[in-house]
Amino acid sequence: MNKITLLIHCDDQPNIIASVTNFMAHNSGNIVYIDQHVDREQNIFFMRLECEFDSATFSIEDFKTSFRNTLVDTFNLKWRIYAADKKPRMALFISKYDHCLYDILGRYNSGELFLDIPFILSNHLDLKPIADRFKIPFYHVPVTKETKPAAEQKQLELLEEHRIDFIVLARYMQIVSGRLIDKYPNKIINIHHSFLPAFIGAKPYHSAYKRGVKIIGATSHYITEELDAGPIIEQDVTRVSHSHSIEDLISKGRDLEKIVLSNAIKLHADRKVMVYNNKTVVFS
Repeated sequence: MNKITLLIHCDDQPNIIASVTNFMAHNSGNIVYIDQHVDREQNIFFMRLECEFDSATFSIEDFKTSFRNTLVDTFNLKWRIYAADKKPRMALFISKYDHCLYDILGRYNSGELFLDIPFILSNHLDLKPIADRFKIPFYHVPVTKETKPAAEQKQLELLEEHRIDFIVLARYMQIVSGRLIDKYPNKIINIHHSFLPAFIGAKPYHSAYKRGVKIIGATSHYITEELDAGPIIEQDVTRVSHSHSIEDLISKGRDLEKIVLSNAIKLHADRKVMVYNNKTVVFS
């Protein structure tokens, strides 16, 4: 059984769904999932579709060519087709915080995440034992102001060598440059607390505690050159009160970061996220 996932968006117009579903039927496909959304403000149509083909002669490359020649120009589609059995390859960038790393590797090890992790990269050596424990190659690429260009070149070489599809910054405490962003547009996922921009600086939980906040949260988003302002994939919040200490806030925040980042990774790996105009459509 061959299965593909199709993502399309274009200007909203009549007959898109009928044309796509008829194309699948004409190619002996069985649609097992379909969902769509129309952004009325922007007049943009979005669709995600999963289809199975029970043919021994099915070729995804031939299918892409046929789809391109039959429908793409007709509707001026922006489209992507993936073989559903092909796992995306994810690189993990880390520094010294381990809570997100442990959570991701635990889910990965249990088979919860449909992806491969060819390597882990860090600007420090502190978390190498974790990578060793999970038997994942670890690369130490130190970053200073003077060595940053060379470090970025080394990162790009490793990403290309390992044929990486997307990158996850699991509390990687370095600003990613435009070189990586241009190479991986909407393919670098970050996680941070949701205090920004109200409580900036090195100790946001301390600042929030002094203000007596009642809600804390976490946000996972794609990286853009504007710091922490990329398209949001996933968010969550939890309530706190005057009875919680600073340590409680930090602990709750880290729990949220783990859950939100892992959910964002799963959504991206399952090809359920579409980006446009610095926003996302996230299908169920």
